[in-house]
Amino acid sequence: MEEQVARFRADLEALIGGAPEKLGVAVSGGPDSLALLLLAASAWPGRIAAATVDHGLRPESAAEAAFVARVCAELGVPHRTLRAEMAATANLQANARERRYALLADWLAEIDAAFVATAHHLDDQAETMLMRLVRGAGLAGLSGIRAVNPPVVRPLLGWRREELAAIVRAAGLAALLDPSNEDPRFDRTRVRRRLAEAGWLDPTALARSAGALAEAEQAVEWMTERLWDERVEAAPELCTLDPAGLPAELRRRLVVGILSEMSGGAPRGEEVARLLATLAAGGTATLAGIKCAGGERWRFTPAPPRR
Repeated sequence: MEEQVARFRADLEALIGGAPEKLGVAVSGGPDSLALLLLAASAWPGRIAAATVDHGLRPESAAEAAFVARVCAELGVPHRTLRAEMAATANLQANARERRYALLADWLAEIDAAFVATAHHLDDQAETMLMRLVRGAGLAGLSGIRAVNPPVVRPLLGWRREELAAIVRAAGLAALLDPSNEDPRFDRTRVRRRLAEAGWLDPTALARSAGALAEAEQAVEWMTERLWDERVEAAPELCTLDPAGLPAELRRRLVVGILSEMSGGAPRGEEVARLLATLAAGGTATLAGIKCAGGERWRFTPAPPRR
């Protein structure tokens, strides 16, 4: 365990730039999050606090949160149960994720911690990349799960699922099993099964590719920020863009950024592709409540209200 704790300590400190004064840990009671809890509590005794989000969607959820509380008490780690009080919806997993991170962010403010660690690991990264590849994602999507997305930090993205399960077994703990992980209605469950069946697909290689794409995404974001200063002129009721000589992807990102700034929400996918083609041809179109006109400089103004 000593070697694993040292590895974990190095992984997290590399992500946040040093040892945390206080670190929040999200713990569901499954093997991945229990391993995260054990590693963090060993790496920085006295600096860890844990939280469990109870979405209230299953009868067992309250007992599961109580189990995590008992484990934390044995480790000397303060624990809170955050109750989401959700109702079942069509896009259940996405809504639960949004609510979970909102509750964790509020909890971090209460305990005065800058980061909350989650237990996403290498196999999760590989599954995410495959899911997004099947959906036709671009560079940002194929970058996979971000290691740092403040206030969330994910120090286990270089760890395999089985490594984490072994840590929990060695500690003599019986981890909880989430039945949703076996539910074929969810995309991730189906992708996980297919990945396990396809021996020629290496999760480590997939995760490595996601990491390389994440670095490329950061480079493109860096370039987009600088081009914004050079090519975009922004005023409350008018933005203009000089598109001359820009690669298509950089044009797309700048246009999406302008639409987001002016409307508060940017469309994606085919709508943006059609808009870019119209602007490149010198035409005019309205999208997200913004009138967009092509030409030597592309112009973006609030669209007049419909009669």
